[in-house]
Amino acid sequence: MSLDTAATLAAAQRHTVRTLVAAQAVGAMGITIGIATASLLARDLSGSTQQAGLVQTAQVLGAAVAAFWLARLMSRWGRRRGLVIGLVTGAIGSLLCVLAGVLGSMPLLLFGAVLLGTTTAANSAARFAATDLALPEHRARALSVVVWATTIGAVAGPNLTGLSAWVAQRLQIPELTGPFAIGAVAMLVAALILACWLRPDPLLLARQHAEVTVATPAGTSWGRVAEVIRAEPAVGAAIAGLALAHAVMVAVMVMTPLHMDHGGAHLRVIGVVISIHVLGMFAFSPLVGWLADAIGRAAVLGAGFAILMVSLVLCGFAPEGHSWQILVGLFLLGLGWSFATVAASTLISDLTPLHSRTDVQGSADMVMGLTAAAAGALAGVVVGTLGYAALNGFAGVLALGVAVAAWVAGRSRVSG
Repeated sequence: MSLDTAATLAAAQRHTVRTLVAAQAVGAMGITIGIATASLLARDLSGSTQQAGLVQTAQVLGAAVAAFWLARLMSRWGRRRGLVIGLVTGAIGSLLCVLAGVLGSMPLLLFGAVLLGTTTAANSAARFAATDLALPEHRARALSVVVWATTIGAVAGPNLTGLSAWVAQRLQIPELTGPFAIGAVAMLVAALILACWLRPDPLLLARQHAEVTVATPAGTSWGRVAEVIRAEPAVGAAIAGLALAHAVMVAVMVMTPLHMDHGGAHLRVIGVVISIHVLGMFAFSPLVGWLADAIGRAAVLGAGFAILMVSLVLCGFAPEGHSWQILVGLFLLGLGWSFATVAASTLISDLTPLHSRTDVQGSADMVMGLTAAAAGALAGVVVGTLGYAALNGFAGVLALGVAVAAWVAGRSRVSG
């Protein structure tokens, strides 16, 4: 590679990361602003505590399906079009959630949540877009910076529950639907940023300089994914670690607002706790990325497992309502997720050939979403029958799989 080509790619990488950071900062607010109220709205519409987690489960399930769909779009048209389509579809879903609250329709709420999950898939895919032009030794840091950008909107989102109540009053819609109205606007702004400024497309540029031609996919791409996993088992381990860490996080996070609400915690207090959780998920990701580049992906994945286990112990012993255990536990839940997600995602990018990259990345996010959707669905049943403490025990069993994934990944040539 000539010096001029290297300089061109480096400049394109810097521009790509800056654009993704701006879009993530805005788009993340659209996703997270409804976290603190989604389970409460579902409970009110369904009249059942056991169904309270279904809206988040539907969103996670929608993200799983959309991850595979968007990956195929990106394989054909590049990152920009896929990300924009995901954000616009999510905005439509958010508006349907508002309509569901107005009409008092639980089925419509779940359908809107499924579409809203498309934005989650797009935001997840953005972290992979940051690695398309990155040098291998800087890949984890590039990915983690985009993950970090989510902090700006994600922490602000749950804290806007007060503003969303004012917006709901002005629009004459139910108070718990206000966050979804604000979220739709944020998603559309993020889509506009990407549509205008994510040029050149990082994936298409990377293929151009690598002289890789990817034909329009016919049928499923699972064959290419299976081929990659057979050639490098650490890819399968990374996908498993990514999926299980996400399932642990989703299962506990979606039911925590109800656990606090049962103890009389105010909605604003619940919003603050969720913000602290989101802070743990995203704020320290640049440090996590630096560690993954410095000491290895597998070591960071193993550290994620350890942090997750500490968080589950704290949450499992937390009383109903507001407590220091729930505050610290939710923060560590997010931090453990960050360690596992950055490490596993970077491993996937490290070990996947460019011509199969979107297939594997999309499949990884699909598996992650399906696993988390199942865990989220079970979470409501477990809490409704056995209690919140039992839910954390159930999550601990899932977390053990992250440790196994870290051990397998430790045998990879790039993980340590």
